[in-house]
Amino acid sequence: MKLFQQMLVAGASLGLLTPIAAQASDMVNLEEINSYSRSTKRKSSRLDSNTFINKVSEDIATLETNQNDFEAGAFSSTTTMDGKVVAWIGGIDGINDVDDDEDGSTTDEPADDIGTGYTFTMNLNTSFTGDDNLYMRLKGGETGNQWKVKPTSYHIDTKDTGDSFNVDKIWYSFPVGDNITVFAGGRIENYYMYVTPSIYKPGALKALKLGGNSNFGASTDVGFGVKYEADNGFAVASNVVDKNADATNGGFFQTGSVNKWDTQLAYTKDRYHLSLTVSNAQRWTSQIYNATALGENTATDSMGYAYRLYWMPEETGTLVPEITLGYDTKFWDGAAAGTVDEAESWMLGLTWKDIVQADDRIGLGLTQPMKAVSFAGGGTPNEVDPLLWEVYYSWKVNDSMSVTPAVFGGKNSFQTEDDTFGAVVTTAFKF
Repeated sequence: MKLFQQMLVAGASLGLLTPIAAQASDMVNLEEINSYSRSTKRKSSRLDSNTFINKVSEDIATLETNQNDFEAGAFSSTTTMDGKVVAWIGGIDGINDVDDDEDGSTTDEPADDIGTGYTFTMNLNTSFTGDDNLYMRLKGGETGNQWKVKPTSYHIDTKDTGDSFNVDKIWYSFPVGDNITVFAGGRIENYYMYVTPSIYKPGALKALKLGGNSNFGASTDVGFGVKYEADNGFAVASNVVDKNADATNGGFFQTGSVNKWDTQLAYTKDRYHLSLTVSNAQRWTSQIYNATALGENTATDSMGYAYRLYWMPEETGTLVPEITLGYDTKFWDGAAAGTVDEAESWMLGLTWKDIVQADDRIGLGLTQPMKAVSFAGGGTPNEVDPLLWEVYYSWKVNDSMSVTPAVFGGKNSFQTEDDTFGAVVTTAFKF
């Protein structure tokens, strides 16, 4: 009977410890339970089950109450969190002919073999007034060198942080009246403050994001902006990001400011969109995701113009696709003689939805990366027309998981005579 008593006491104690070990010592008086066990051993060989059950029930009720308080107080009631894990595996042929730095270095050069990558993302959104939003994105990942080469094989989800988990984005937005939204943040990109310029979702290549990622990408830093969206579909957005704003000897728009100021004019209806985005870049050295080596000049100030159009059919599940079109031009002020002073790019994206099953997508994307059109001081660039392409099929296994196999390739996409071909399978888990 004594053994039976000890088993009951041990089981009850473990049950109390299980829900929240960190709070168990506060919620449950273990010494009192032990004392009870010892006293029953001394006074009687019989266990008063009613007394014991009442005691345990009281402690469980206290534990559950405090646990509920703990869970309710972990985040405010207006905070939401969601996450995503993306992993991929694939191979690329011809990538080792591309030296992204063109410095002759053999260190960390990509190889023609199978490579993998993954990212882990957590998004937190908090509202303080019901209309505003504080957004923060935490992200980490590890990526093989095959998936970092711009523009030929830079994967849409590439983010190599050496497995560390970092603050990747953070900004605050709030409305002013019914039609104006204001943005400000320590890590924000220009295009998050636009009206969405593209509906094509790449299956493999980041070069195809935003209708051709030639004038938009690689701008994350301190920034702010304003967006006005009229009820009739017209919109104006203007924003600036300064990469030197938080530098030791820098400051927002101070001497040596490295900034990109974008202004977008857009007209959007339920099934189509038209927009023009003008980008004024000062001392901007960030590499863009969709440009050949010759079509990119980061040494001087530039003006870029991005034209976007998309259209959606009335119904999905037919042979008529969604269409995204993009055309970009860029001009450099004060370019040195013999360097590019004008470049251009285009993109076409087609998407068929709900073809095989509900919520699936078939995508076809084509782009001419930003290529040199003319040189400062005269002369015609000796550059063959470059091309990047991808074809993919994406299906939802369930509401939380999707799988996307894709094939992709390029011709003269980085510099003359560098052709690539690859295949990759990407799996995304949302929670």
